[in-house]
Amino acid sequence: MPPRNAASNSFDWMVVKPSLEEELTLERSIRSIEDCDNVDVLSQLCVAMARQQWHQGKLLKQAVGHIALLDAVLSGGERKS
Repeated sequence: MPPRNAASNSFDWMVVKPSLEEELTLERSIRSIEDCDNVDVLSQLCVAMARQQWHQGKLLKQAVGHIALLDAVLSGGERKS
């Protein structure tokens, strides 16, 4: 938890700051996809990415909801029985 006198936006934790290594790894993956000429491989990749995106979207929604609940409890916005 940040100190009480620390000035920060409550949504700062949502800002994505990739490292240089992470950016380079992503770029290498993107170039590999762009260089692929096999339609079947690209189709399988798209299907896998669609499934993964759906799953990650659900997981992210649940996680943000859980974080919001914890934040409300910690800030006294909601009282436990």
